[in-house]
Amino acid sequence: MNNSIQREVMDYDVVIVGAGPAGLSTAIKLKQLNKDISVCVLEKGAEVGAHILSGNVFETRALDELIPDWKEKKAPVKTKVSKEKFLFLSQNSSFSWPTWLLPSVQKNHNNYIISLANLCRWLGEQAETLSIEIFPGFPASEILYHEDGSVKGVQTGDMGIDKDGNKKENFEPGIELHGKVTVFAEGCRGHLGKQLINKFNLDQGKSPQQYGIGFKEIWDVDSVQHNEGLVMHTVGWPLDNNTYGGSFCYHAENNQIFIGYVVGLDYQNPYLSPYDEFQRFKTHPTISKILKKGKRVAYGARALIEGGIQSLPKMHMPGALLIGCDAGTLNMPKIKGSHTAMKSGIIAAETINDFLRENNDLSNYEIKFKKSWAYQELYTARNVKPSFNWGLIPATIFTGIDQIFFRGHLPFTLKHPHADHEALLPANEMKKIDYPKYDGVLTFDKTTSVHLTGTNHDDNQPVHLQLKDSTLPVNFTLREFDEPAQRYCPAAVYEIQYEGDKSEPQFVINAQNCIHCKTCDIKEPSQNINWVAPEGGGGPNYANM
Repeated sequence: MNNSIQREVMDYDVVIVGAGPAGLSTAIKLKQLNKDISVCVLEKGAEVGAHILSGNVFETRALDELIPDWKEKKAPVKTKVSKEKFLFLSQNSSFSWPTWLLPSVQKNHNNYIISLANLCRWLGEQAETLSIEIFPGFPASEILYHEDGSVKGVQTGDMGIDKDGNKKENFEPGIELHGKVTVFAEGCRGHLGKQLINKFNLDQGKSPQQYGIGFKEIWDVDSVQHNEGLVMHTVGWPLDNNTYGGSFCYHAENNQIFIGYVVGLDYQNPYLSPYDEFQRFKTHPTISKILKKGKRVAYGARALIEGGIQSLPKMHMPGALLIGCDAGTLNMPKIKGSHTAMKSGIIAAETINDFLRENNDLSNYEIKFKKSWAYQELYTARNVKPSFNWGLIPATIFTGIDQIFFRGHLPFTLKHPHADHEALLPANEMKKIDYPKYDGVLTFDKTTSVHLTGTNHDDNQPVHLQLKDSTLPVNFTLREFDEPAQRYCPAAVYEIQYEGDKSEPQFVINAQNCIHCKTCDIKEPSQNINWVAPEGGGGPNYANM
């Protein structure tokens, strides 16, 4: 059908896919370097920031470089970190680790507690003052190539297609956007970035990429329990010592806290539910005391990329660059990726400006990135995440030695042994986990949580969670792993239902619930689920995440 549609074509010097911190930083820096460069930014969310979710304790280093007068321009970066805590949790107690013993990479002096969604909205405003064209609600659905195989640009998704693939009355064809350079800045597990990595073998010789699933809730809490500027992290309970993860609790302004949990997606037990581990975490005496008399006002979840430089693919290819978390620039032990994503965007802009002016090679991006402080950060952090394959206690000891005594310069680099989807063990070898019932006060079911995300998809559109083999969930994954999609999805998208006299199981996809976290695309053990962009503007509508 696509080949028969007449499409509008728009030409730019640079086409950027994704209005997150990396993509917007690229656009702004390009215009700062040369105001005559034509730039457009595509954003699949209904508005800039609608799909942005992060903890977020923010390091301003890249922002200082990009917009030095950000304070005068009233950037939403206000709540400075004033105090830190790091706790080891057992089921009913906690042990506070002295902050002076923390590696410098885990200290947050001079950082800020922010909403990354709101910072991206502000960056979008700065971009528009520079005559950068931003198109929210227009997901890039397809990569376009020249005859020689180089990237030509992208095509936006068709609007007004029903679930059977037929045109509806409101049908609007997608647009082709051609660029001299196309920048892919989709965030973690970008569906186009994934295609580029495969097509151009960008991950050749690299460790398998690693991911986590991160949850976040915003709570209005009692002023007695609020300590503006406090940053607290925990490890330990409710996860066992062999499962990577931990929590954050950030005391923002207006008596609000940002509380969340990250679980590494290399966990082994198919009965583990990352969502329920987060809900259970909130019942710990140390945490429930903070939330007492509080009210949950927001919820969200998003995969985050954790592989580090071992897993960082080559970030250039003919006609295009792959930047930010689309490539994997997050600093895992620092629990931060916004500043490195922004720096990768700044370097991308400098590279593209040279390319357009001198017609040199985009491979200069790799050279420039490896000379930057962002790469140095990733290099010194490289051994932390793979050490957790040994368990929490050995990894904690090793990390202390690596980060405090050697400052990340040990004479070797640990590798990641396998991809996350390969980590699950058969259900009959693992113990079922009995999660407590939700109380509606501290803990909540997935449906109630999804309601807080503002998620919306037109029911009558093609399902954007595509099964490569529709028989596999029931014929293999249910039998072998008790269909873990029921548990790893944080939005109740996947269900096993038994209907009819024969009670034959049915694998049901509630695509309208999808909050675009990408966990299913990552963790499905046979890589049978392929996440593609739904109709423009669909998905969550995060306000202050």
